[in-house]
Amino acid sequence: MFHRVLIANRGEIAIRVMRACRETGIETVAIYSAADAQAPHVEHADTAVCVGAPPSAESYLNIPRIIEAARTTGADAVHPGYGFLAENASFARAVEEAGMVFIGPSPESIAMMGDKTLARRTVARAGVPVVPAEENPPQRSAQLAAAARRLGYPLIIKAAAGGGGKGMRIVRDETELLPAFSAAGREALGAFGDGRLFLERYLERPRHVEIQILADNSGTVVHLGERECSVQRRHQKIIEETPSPAVDPALRQQMTEAAVAVARCSGYRNAGTVEFLLDADGRFYFLEMNTRLQVEHPITEWVTGIDIVQAQLRLAAG
Repeated sequence: MFHRVLIANRGEIAIRVMRACRETGIETVAIYSAADAQAPHVEHADTAVCVGAPPSAESYLNIPRIIEAARTTGADAVHPGYGFLAENASFARAVEEAGMVFIGPSPESIAMMGDKTLARRTVARAGVPVVPAEENPPQRSAQLAAAARRLGYPLIIKAAAGGGGKGMRIVRDETELLPAFSAAGREALGAFGDGRLFLERYLERPRHVEIQILADNSGTVVHLGERECSVQRRHQKIIEETPSPAVDPALRQQMTEAAVAVARCSGYRNAGTVEFLLDADGRFYFLEMNTRLQVEHPITEWVTGIDIVQAQLRLAAG
């Protein structure tokens, strides 16, 4: 097991990871911006290092400073928490190149699942259902309109590099298409630095069901059941519950087998969440994979009795 872990985050999730480390006998290193010198996560850590000025770009997103903090404190692993750099393939790669263990998936898996169109193609080859889509829509208006008609309305415009509802627009007829496509592209470029978009058939009022998985470094993948997260506002989850009231044993088996297949086909390791849309007829479709610990992981822990963060530490340590 690791001797010392740097947590590349702040706030509640940093404290959560520190608790798991402490219960496993691992020392912890906190990072903080100049504004957070007296923050609770700094007080909870065994060691703390200031990594920059208050703006996140100069501190919690400053990869060279964080790597240097890990080196100077003798950390042998880095846990990214959630948010900030948790799904940043370049950060995971920098940690590994510095001779430390990134407590999470490989940089290749992060990059693959972070690209929504590449992720769709990858899981579809593994036999996992995906919503019909136009993955490379033409940019010219006439051709774009023709592609949308082939797909069928209503449809949803999504950012290829996106998540969290950014760069998304629902389009119900052709008069809305071009303005929505332009607006989504601008938003995606501003939010992710990548303006690529794709069109997807829009499912009316689907349920949103996600499967928690754990995977070791040798290809073994297990699931910890599902979480229901259909109550949302602006594509942001508000309420989660487990098990889902909409999932019976037969459907649960199908969905969890699909989630395990997603993890395997992407060479996944450590903890992750596979998200599905579930329609009124009981058909489910791959939505995306979150290549990190989720905010809502505690409800799965309460139901299963498994400490997911401690599992992350053990999986990363082999």
